[in-house]
Amino acid sequence: MDKLTREDLLTLEQYAATRQAFRTEVMTHKQDRRVALGAHLTLYFEDRLTMRYQVQEMLRVERIFEPAEIEAELSTYNPLIPDGANFKATLMIEYDDVTERQTALQHLLGIEDRVWVRIAGHDRVYAIADEDLERSTADKTSAVHFVRFELSDEMLSALKGGASAAVGVDHRAYRHSLDPLPDNVRRS
Repeated sequence: MDKLTREDLLTLEQYAATRQAFRTEVMTHKQDRRVALGAHLTLYFEDRLTMRYQVQEMLRVERIFEPAEIEAELSTYNPLIPDGANFKATLMIEYDDVTERQTALQHLLGIEDRVWVRIAGHDRVYAIADEDLERSTADKTSAVHFVRFELSDEMLSALKGGASAAVGVDHRAYRHSLDPLPDNVRRS
């Protein structure tokens, strides 16, 4: 997929004028890209539109308008756009209670490497996590990870041909799968 460039972005003034409509469009789009794995893990499958929204929001919040700073934001978020041979997702570990979350993050160390995607008729593909920077320590994992699933040509062809897909996690302290993925998510 094409990476975002400065030409794809709106100025702060243009974005302010269209933000609500764009936000509504993106939130609707994201509904088909969200996969809950049990009560505490969520995968948000990213694409060019979701990353364009993320960049626009960062520029807005940080009041960024200098070309070099805009390029820095693009350099941060462009790697999260799939290239056609993979899925890329944000993995969120979500616990409302702070104490419970801190305890869970200690027990879930390494979970980002145990998340998988499977296309019907093929083996599981495990996530490649946090290529941009290390998000875990020796004592705990992070609540947010960026993951990539590399798919073979055969898997992509099967998926495009209508094969079912599944997503799951098989960490010793947290196991859950969604098999099959709902059709709207698979198509998205």
